[in-house]
Amino acid sequence: MEVPRSLAAGNFACDLFLNQVLITSKTHIMVKLSIGIDIGGTNTAIGVVDHEGKVLIEDSLPTPPKKYNPAADKQVSDDLLNGFISDISKIVKSLIAKIDLKHEIVGIGIGAPNANYNKGTIEDAPNLPFIGKVPFCELLSEEFPDMPNIFITNDANAAALGEKIYGGARDMDNFMMFTLGTGVGSGLYYKGNVVYGVDGFAGECGHNTIIADGRLCGCGGRGHLEAYCSAPGMKRTAFELLLRENAEDSLLTAYSYKEMTAKHIYDAAVQGDKIALEVFKLTGDYFGMALATTIHHFSPEAIFLFGGPVAAGELIIKPIKDGLKKHTMPIFLKRDIPVLVSELDMGHAAILGASALVWNV
Repeated sequence: MEVPRSLAAGNFACDLFLNQVLITSKTHIMVKLSIGIDIGGTNTAIGVVDHEGKVLIEDSLPTPPKKYNPAADKQVSDDLLNGFISDISKIVKSLIAKIDLKHEIVGIGIGAPNANYNKGTIEDAPNLPFIGKVPFCELLSEEFPDMPNIFITNDANAAALGEKIYGGARDMDNFMMFTLGTGVGSGLYYKGNVVYGVDGFAGECGHNTIIADGRLCGCGGRGHLEAYCSAPGMKRTAFELLLRENAEDSLLTAYSYKEMTAKHIYDAAVQGDKIALEVFKLTGDYFGMALATTIHHFSPEAIFLFGGPVAAGELIIKPIKDGLKKHTMPIFLKRDIPVLVSELDMGHAAILGASALVWNV
């Protein structure tokens, strides 16, 4: 059917008008953005993030290592800290200047080791050269006097907030986040915020004791979850099994202790290696034991897992679920507590988690 010429012309004029309105409105829309800063052991990543969780632009700089201040000298600490703050400020300002749209920066969120949200400090971080309690938010605010909000927390708490703002926990008010990697971190989210406790350090479930007088943990304690279910913990399990079973036929015997990684264990498990499969089974059981303890304390709606070992999929998820059922009180098992893989983008998770601190005000 042919459209009447007058009607077609009218539709064209209408479309042209609407397009003009949209173009005009876009030029006047104020887009709200946040800055996410993740202070890692090697590098510090910085990004500008919109409310939908899109990283618009990013950059990074080296994190000052512990070895730069071997004597724990206060003056050296102050000099390194002031230089670090200045470098972060320059990058943030440079990134903001490159944003090619009308925008408002609503705040800066920072993820850092040993960060205290309540006080805005980094306190005695074991892998940083800074001494004692560092008033990081206060120092950064001096570089950005007009910035309305500057917050800091540890990486696992930031990941929990990232999951709430951008990921699979958008509609949840009570959930747990566990991050698996070099260590095991955790964040507990309850009714609008992360649980920080009276001193700002609540939620360190990676340091729950699962084996009395067990393996030495990086924190100095023994038998902690982190010593068993982190990537290095899985490697320790693999070597214990190789020795105990005298498993000379295992694919894992090809690697020295320094060479072996969690990825090697995964590759061997995929090929059906008995030792590698047992590593995943034991890791899942240990992790399920720790999750059960936290469930008894917290009774979450769901549990989210994030980090390198989680990429093993069902090889690690199924044993964790089995371990959780084995160790959890029956009253909590009357409902299914989902164990879910984080929906955060692995490549930008640290920046996203830090930036989420701003939206959670």
